[in-house]
Amino acid sequence: MLGPLANSAALILGGLGGAVLGRRLPRRVRETLPLTFGIIAAAIGTTLMNKVHALPAVALALILGSLAGELAHLERGLEKAIGWAQRQAERLMPGEKGNPRVEGFVGKFVTLLVLFCASGMGIFGATQEGMTGDAHILLAKSILDLFTALIFAAELGPAVALICLPQLLVQGALFLGAGLLVPLATPEMLADFSACGGVIMMATGLRICGIKFFPIVNMLPALFLAMPCSLLWARCFG
Repeated sequence: MLGPLANSAALILGGLGGAVLGRRLPRRVRETLPLTFGIIAAAIGTTLMNKVHALPAVALALILGSLAGELAHLERGLEKAIGWAQRQAERLMPGEKGNPRVEGFVGKFVTLLVLFCASGMGIFGATQEGMTGDAHILLAKSILDLFTALIFAAELGPAVALICLPQLLVQGALFLGAGLLVPLATPEMLADFSACGGVIMMATGLRICGIKFFPIVNMLPALFLAMPCSLLWARCFG
């Protein structure tokens, strides 16, 4: 469980470091670094895509998974959940209702909570480590999250570091759950799972850079279909 622990530790360090730096962090740094993060995510995705074993199986998983996500309105549901969380947080601070500073803090904090805990890179990385023992994806995410947390904590303060708790809970659960699938997986199935995750990470990088707004959340069901599609393809055409 190296990846989830390292990711949470990076979030703590970034959150506290950003709180110390505060407004001393130049605005140009806060605006340009996320573009670098996007390129890194896209580059990692490209590397993982090269591991593909059965390309048709990966394509089928992505199509079916994205279709399921679109029909279930996963991304829209997540947006509604963010709105609900914002309203609940505002109810806890009734004396600050209408205060633009407080409402801005709540909105950004809840958005960060989702970004760190439910990103495609985090879900894929924790699942992959649980099945293969390879923590490289989450270790790379830890480096990105360290600086992302630092940037946002410069504005929002040390509260950003607290997001490490739900993040560790989500990634830990995925890590343990994925471990149960190991006896059922073959190297070919794991290769196609990695390739499917690589496509999603490529889409994530393009979205971060503002090149194309892919509905990443709607694509996540493809991760859970990658290995069954790989197995089906192997039995039918292998």
